[in-house]
Amino acid sequence: MRTAAIARSTAETEINVSVDLDGSGVYDMQTGVGFFDHMLDQLSRHSLIDMTVRARGDTHIDDHHTVEDTGIALGQALVKALGDKRGIRRYGSCLLAMDDALLRCALDLSARPFLVWNVDLPVEKIGSFDTELVREFFQALSTHGGITLHIDMLHGVNAHHIAEAAFKAVARALREAVEPDPRTSDAIPSTKGAL
Repeated sequence: MRTAAIARSTAETEINVSVDLDGSGVYDMQTGVGFFDHMLDQLSRHSLIDMTVRARGDTHIDDHHTVEDTGIALGQALVKALGDKRGIRRYGSCLLAMDDALLRCALDLSARPFLVWNVDLPVEKIGSFDTELVREFFQALSTHGGITLHIDMLHGVNAHHIAEAAFKAVARALREAVEPDPRTSDAIPSTKGAL
């Protein structure tokens, strides 16, 4: 079973995350940050990774710690669920259109975290949500998930569409990368013999 649960507790947040890599995209998000819940729903649904997230954070200050710490916990859960990564495809990519937005994602579950973020969100807020937190989430996910993650905006006008397309593109690339490769079901996808 490629499942994992992570509990992360700090003075700023209490985060509980569970994932099932072989799910069907069933999600249950309760972070206290409405727009972020909507984005996490997309991440789960389009990756086909079942996800449950419970987060309580210091949102009376702002949403930063809640969003970042959720990214940390989700990254850690992915690492735990993947184990030694034997038999996975490892790489994933997606070119995703959503109305005016066109986003490209390529990723490698390399255990070498690196984020390339070429996305310009044209406003500072979507509703009450700080748009700079989209990058913060993906930085935390990349760092703690050991993911080389490239996200590029090729076109976009509406900030909601751009952010949502980014989450969906990452989801589709992640779906591809975590899938078992039927041609190498017993091999670790690296000439090093370890990831």
